[in-house]
Amino acid sequence: MHSKALAPEYQGALTKMSVNSSLTDVLAEGVRHLREAELSGSPQEVARCGLAVAEAHRRLGNVEDADRAWKASYRSARSVDDEGAMAWALWSGGTLARQRGRLRLAFRLLELAADMGKRGGDVVARGYSLAGLAETGRIQGDYRTVAVLHEQLLAEARARGEARHTVWALEGIAQIHRNTGSLDSALAMFEEAAELAGNADDRRGRAWALRGMADIISLRDDPERALALLSEAELTCREMKLSSALAYNHKMRANVLFRAHRYEEARRGYEEALAEFRAMTEPRGEALARLGLVKSLARLGRDRDETAADLDELRHTLDRIGLLNAREMVEKAYAELGVAPVGTAADERSGRR
Repeated sequence: MHSKALAPEYQGALTKMSVNSSLTDVLAEGVRHLREAELSGSPQEVARCGLAVAEAHRRLGNVEDADRAWKASYRSARSVDDEGAMAWALWSGGTLARQRGRLRLAFRLLELAADMGKRGGDVVARGYSLAGLAETGRIQGDYRTVAVLHEQLLAEARARGEARHTVWALEGIAQIHRNTGSLDSALAMFEEAAELAGNADDRRGRAWALRGMADIISLRDDPERALALLSEAELTCREMKLSSALAYNHKMRANVLFRAHRYEEARRGYEEALAEFRAMTEPRGEALARLGLVKSLARLGRDRDETAADLDELRHTLDRIGLLNAREMVEKAYAELGVAPVGTAADERSGRR
């Protein structure tokens, strides 16, 4: 039996905020209570309210504000040796680092957060930090390392009846299955996550699950159903002001259109998503949207040398970020579009091997 979804990152005076609260509302309430806490001289409350401010800014794509907020929250917690609050602040900072494509920093902060949560006896903070480590490894493409951790966290979440964490784990494992070619099991897990999120009133979790379902259904040549699922998820993203989720929704919509050979519509979709990712400084999403845009333009007749040059640049960018799976996607794009890396082509023309 699972409980209704909760938002443990909304703490102190923000504990009554719902997991489905609009992020603009969370930010407004967080800032208001943070000012009150500062005036009252309570470092613990400053840290807890500051965490909500940091998370609202992060999810709205205000990365500089989010960076300042989590660090301020950590300093307040450290001033009174509140290890639980320190763990949550580090978790927020690590999650932000992952969002910004700084994966090494993300791993370091999340490892510190997990350790601090254990030392402070905050089981939830430790669980969220371990989940953050698992997600960072999954996004990087290191599936073998993190698959077991995903399964462990799913079992723990099921045992405690934590709906939101169960949904997260199901979606993470489903994504690993999808990326390794096990589409049947991936779809089943995304469907279970969507149903569970709906029953637990976790609208954000359901929106992400619908996106995963749409991806696989599109791969099975049912674009109209996939687009309908994405439209349903988009409503939630807009109502809750989920900037990052909305951008990924738009990128997936463009993926669906591309697979359906609707290249001009796909091009417009990738351009929209690219602008959204750039606005929130999210390099992973930006790189994936750029890849889709390059492929769409190539299908629309763009010069092959320009296509190859763009793919070369993307490959370099993804190498720098450390995204192994996305790097493989670029390698496949060379073959799919019938172009070679610019350096390789130049070597062949000059007779070098």
